[in-house]
Amino acid sequence: MNTAADTSPLMTGADYRESLRRLRPTVFVDGRRVASVADEPAFQPGINAVALTYDLAHRPELATLMTPVEQSSGRVVNRMTHLSTSTGDLLNKLEAVRLICQETGCAQRYLTHDALNAIAQLAARLDDAGGSRTHRDRFLAYLHRVQTQDLTLGVAMTDAKGDRSRRPHQQANPDTYVHVVERNARGIVISGTKAIVTGAPYMHELLVMPCRNMGAEDADFAVCCAVPVDAPGLTIVARPAGRPGEKLEHGDALFSRKYGQSTGVCIFDRVFVPWDQVFLAGEWEHSGHLTYSYATHHRQTCIAARAGFGDLLIGAGALMCEANGFDPGAESHLREQMVELITITEGFYACGVTASVYGRQDEHCSVFMPDPVFANIGKLLLATKIYDMHRIAHTVSGGLIVTLPGPDEDHNPETAARLSDVLRAHPDIPYEQRIQTARFIEDLTAGYQGGWYSVISLHGGGSPAAMKQEIWRHYPLGNKVELVERLLERGLTSQGEAAPAPHDPARPITRNRQPGRCCDTGCTTPGQPVMVDLPTPPSRSVTKKQN
Repeated sequence: MNTAADTSPLMTGADYRESLRRLRPTVFVDGRRVASVADEPAFQPGINAVALTYDLAHRPELATLMTPVEQSSGRVVNRMTHLSTSTGDLLNKLEAVRLICQETGCAQRYLTHDALNAIAQLAARLDDAGGSRTHRDRFLAYLHRVQTQDLTLGVAMTDAKGDRSRRPHQQANPDTYVHVVERNARGIVISGTKAIVTGAPYMHELLVMPCRNMGAEDADFAVCCAVPVDAPGLTIVARPAGRPGEKLEHGDALFSRKYGQSTGVCIFDRVFVPWDQVFLAGEWEHSGHLTYSYATHHRQTCIAARAGFGDLLIGAGALMCEANGFDPGAESHLREQMVELITITEGFYACGVTASVYGRQDEHCSVFMPDPVFANIGKLLLATKIYDMHRIAHTVSGGLIVTLPGPDEDHNPETAARLSDVLRAHPDIPYEQRIQTARFIEDLTAGYQGGWYSVISLHGGGSPAAMKQEIWRHYPLGNKVELVERLLERGLTSQGEAAPAPHDPARPITRNRQPGRCCDTGCTTPGQPVMVDLPTPPSRSVTKKQN
């Protein structure tokens, strides 16, 4: 851990890797046990992605964005471990995650932020219901330790679930859900399986959370706690991150050899958790609120993550147009495609911005919740439009991205010179640069990594059906209905020529009402921006190769 300066107790990427070497989790990948996660080639793309969240926090020009001051402690912390206590925090979280994902494709560590904020809300709600500060104090002690040690936390939320038609307590095998099997004076003992845990092998700790609203009979399954990845009884069965070191038929992947994401199945076999790391244990009435709060935070954050991925496609698509000899600004068919890609990316990102601006403070604590309607609309758009984003990248790039000979031919004395001559397009752009751009787009959209991002965009953070349910549940439909009834000068349920009936809270179609929003002070101070520009990164000089 970096202790060189008192003003910056945060880890660097190198410190993060070294911290992983001090852990001894039980991890399997590709059918074998891993001796050291930090040195395992199959996990390096995922570790690289998380390491960047540490390194960016040490760049002075990104200090405002990446290193906020924690309100409850006054400490400078990494944005990924910070509690959002204003709309500005929500906006800065979006910008930080988009910045990281422009480089990595998926930041992964932002799940730490989303879970901590949701658990802070849970702790306050539990205390207010019980008239104590026990849960608040326990969570704050844990939060400050996480921030001081600059940890990365995985979110173990999605249970194996077993028979989907049955509730947790009805399962033939109770271990398809994580549940409490024992309570004692020192803590709880949990068993069960979490099936999809992002970055599980290279986390410091896992936050176990319920994946659904529990009923009274499911009380033992209403559990939220923090578990070190090397806790006795925890086994992680993981998949590789990206395709590191693998010689694919199309060559070593340009993007996924550096950045990727592992997921793991986490099997808990009588894992002991001390009370100071337990945040929910049987209070089933609050499980749904925790799940909902986390989902809202996470879906808004996913918007920024996929906007960063969209930036990669926009840049690569424009480069491919140029490499093919076209200026998209002068070619209407290419310009229309590029504008559609920009519109999709910035359209769902705008929903994330709106969810921030329309965010509200939790009634029990200082955490600000993104607006659920716009958070879910933005996530639904990116989930369903990711395939259109790939289609557009393919359209503007041409079929070359998947029909190229393998890169070994670039070094074959019998083929290299001829390929370099005939597969060149723009006279000022060397063959190597055109082909490298094509292979980059292939990796992002038509290879293993492209399929991976499609699936996690569609299902990560919940299915599209779950988002539609939340949109319908929160959308102020009542105001739209009452607007039309007012213009018709009668209500649908009114008799004869009577005026519209007064608002009936029991009427399902008008239950949700919210006529609009306004700044808390009525207007913004003239000339005062809400957000400011980040410093422009230095330009990279490009030396053209001569053929």
